[in-house]
Amino acid sequence: MNRVLLNGLWVIVFLFSGLVGGQNLLGQNVNNEIVAFYNLENLFDTIDTPGVNDLEFTPEGIKNWDSEKYWTKIDQLAKVIAKLGVEYNAAGASIFGLCEMENREVLKDLVNADAIKNRGYAIIHYDSPDERGIDVALFYRPEVFQPERTSSVPLLIKNETGEQILTRDQLVVSGLLNGERMHFIVNHWPSRYGGEERSRPFRIEAARLTRAIVDSIMGTDRNAKIIVMGDLNDDPDNESVRKHLNAHSNRSKVKRNELFNATGVLFEEGQGTLPYRGSWNMFDQMIVSKPLLKSRRGAYYFDSVHIFKPEFLLQQEGRYRGYTWRTYVGNNYHGGFSDHLPAYIILKKR
Repeated sequence: MNRVLLNGLWVIVFLFSGLVGGQNLLGQNVNNEIVAFYNLENLFDTIDTPGVNDLEFTPEGIKNWDSEKYWTKIDQLAKVIAKLGVEYNAAGASIFGLCEMENREVLKDLVNADAIKNRGYAIIHYDSPDERGIDVALFYRPEVFQPERTSSVPLLIKNETGEQILTRDQLVVSGLLNGERMHFIVNHWPSRYGGEERSRPFRIEAARLTRAIVDSIMGTDRNAKIIVMGDLNDDPDNESVRKHLNAHSNRSKVKRNELFNATGVLFEEGQGTLPYRGSWNMFDQMIVSKPLLKSRRGAYYFDSVHIFKPEFLLQQEGRYRGYTWRTYVGNNYHGGFSDHLPAYIILKKR
């Protein structure tokens, strides 16, 4: 019980550790943490980088990519990050996996954008050998998450002629989420360029690498809480995810060393993150280890999964009404956000 002076009168106020129904007085549910993933769709600077195939995203390139368009995209992406999940936690996502950005400098511009600079996101990023120069990264709020170990694991694959395919590394981050150890693996698996069937072996190899990382973590801690996220360029029912990553959508049948594909449940309902020919692919996936499915007092557990799909991320008219509002369609500038929608999960603590 406390007394507050209000308009000259002493009012008795009952405070239960500052919480009402698990929420503080600002409306933020302090038992929730949000972990999200977003494909930024070609977040390039305007500079032609030697040795990297990025000429199209320069003022001289075919897309006429200039500073005005770049800063518009930065502001657009920051708007998405700022609004995602605030109904579950007013502070937004504490962990944000990202892919398809050119370098660390564009990530610095993004975290310093007006819409999210007050979040104080820190950056974990490594340069990948991808031929277009695009990478994966992780944003985190230092007051919530403290990294202990980070690494960039290369995906070593070759084409039919035996040449090395230059693609994205897999980012592995381990640390403490409000004192509890968590592991995050951020992915951007090889694309379907050349056709799904022809490129399938490359994503199978990517899945095997992710699985090896998961097994390595579980080898030192059988109860490890692991979150695999990323643009897998495959759906939850594809062979790479289901068989080689060993991730499944039936929560009740997930075995100890298997993974639960939270976004797989949404995919079975017809939802997705990437529209294609009148339907939705679920390339952007959120996958968790079995220990996150157990609710124990004082520990984080998986509560729910969501696709962030507000109207402002979608085209509102024309032939592609309801599709994602992209920055470019081909070489035609549309001034939108991304061709992908973000996916995210809620971790809850009892």
